[in-house]
Amino acid sequence: MSVARGGRLPASIDLAMQRLNQSVDVDSALWREDIAGSKAHARGLARVGVIEQADADAIVAGLDTIAGEIERGEFRWDPVKEDVHMNIEARLIELCGAAGAKLHTGRSRNDQVATDLRLFCRRRGEETIEALSELAAVLLDRAADEIDVLMPTYTHLQRAQPSRLSHHLMAWQEMLWRDRGRLEDALRRLNESPLGAGAVAGSGYPLDREGVAQELGFSAPMRNSIDATASRDFLMELASALAILGVHLSRISEEIVIWSSYEFGFLTLSDAFATSSSMMPQKKNPDVAELVRGKSARLIGGVTTLLALEKSLGLGYGRDLQEDKRPIFDAFEDALQGLRALTGALATCTFNADVLRRALDAGHVCATDLADYLVLQKVPFREAHHVVGGLVREAETRGVQLGELPADVLGAAHPSLGSPEVRSALDPEAAVERRRLVGGPAKERVLAEIEDARARWKV
Repeated sequence: MSVARGGRLPASIDLAMQRLNQSVDVDSALWREDIAGSKAHARGLARVGVIEQADADAIVAGLDTIAGEIERGEFRWDPVKEDVHMNIEARLIELCGAAGAKLHTGRSRNDQVATDLRLFCRRRGEETIEALSELAAVLLDRAADEIDVLMPTYTHLQRAQPSRLSHHLMAWQEMLWRDRGRLEDALRRLNESPLGAGAVAGSGYPLDREGVAQELGFSAPMRNSIDATASRDFLMELASALAILGVHLSRISEEIVIWSSYEFGFLTLSDAFATSSSMMPQKKNPDVAELVRGKSARLIGGVTTLLALEKSLGLGYGRDLQEDKRPIFDAFEDALQGLRALTGALATCTFNADVLRRALDAGHVCATDLADYLVLQKVPFREAHHVVGGLVREAETRGVQLGELPADVLGAAHPSLGSPEVRSALDPEAAVERRRLVGGPAKERVLAEIEDARARWKV
């Protein structure tokens, strides 16, 4: 089977080739950007006298009509016309006749799609940054609300030292702050206009590249026509930033899964963000966190696809680049879904303060503080570490916590531990408040960090 075609090649193309060749089922997502770029290009052509102003006006009006048809679901995407660009241009010619046929003057689909992609990524990137800010705002609000809730920190998933829930939530927020910075950096670098680069070697028309770039919100035209149409490193960079974000959301999700288990009981998800088992009626599963955790695999896969896609391409444009869209489209969608779902889950969950605080009653979480106490009594740290390690062993033999050892046992381990002041070293709340250094969990310090973060995020 074959379909009609024209121009340089024979008049028909095999149906299998048509299916391989067409991309409109994917790249139709770029229609907003394609129309915006085409309107700017038409106006630019008129400014330099390449087409008449009346033709430019007709083109812009026709493109506005097409935008309305697409928004209302009236536009028919034809796979025979291959892609978003040819579908829109064909409809434009139907509407405007000869004027519509002038739109592609001085332009190639190569610089056209590169422009569309940059505009799309800028729009979706800004949406992602906004969603990041919304999640950060929830974390900051919860950190302020839960400021008096104490809990253990963990290393190797073993109880480590006393801290507070707010300090842990602020750790999540710091990861997200760096994610925002990576996205902002990537968006700044991609914000250059490929329009006017043509297929590969620019155009012989006196195009107004600077004016068109400015109209589309780009900082400047791209400096090299080959690079403008052949390079997709801006997609790799964005996909990498989104993958790192996905890993961070996955780590947060993993902690939600653990904390919401009966074994921990630190957190209870709202019913709106959990499901039951189809077989076991007692179950309340943390599906929101598990699904977000799963999305991180797709985000990592998107980076791999884009890196592999370009690694063996010479300059300039190669048709392989038709495959650059789905990975970045999916990456933005997966990241946004994850951000919005976790925002809702964390805004509506319940932190079980009593359970979190009771977790400090086991695990000898003040052992380091006891060693620090000895150091302040001029005992070398390694000796202090050894002494306290022996006391932990003694406590475990007796089946008690370090803070429950009798005073005579403490004093026998080291003379400096015979003082009543030792008990303050074994008090989890006092241990938290001693950590007033920048980055520490003392209440005063965490409250200051919350205010600093609000100023940075502007939330």
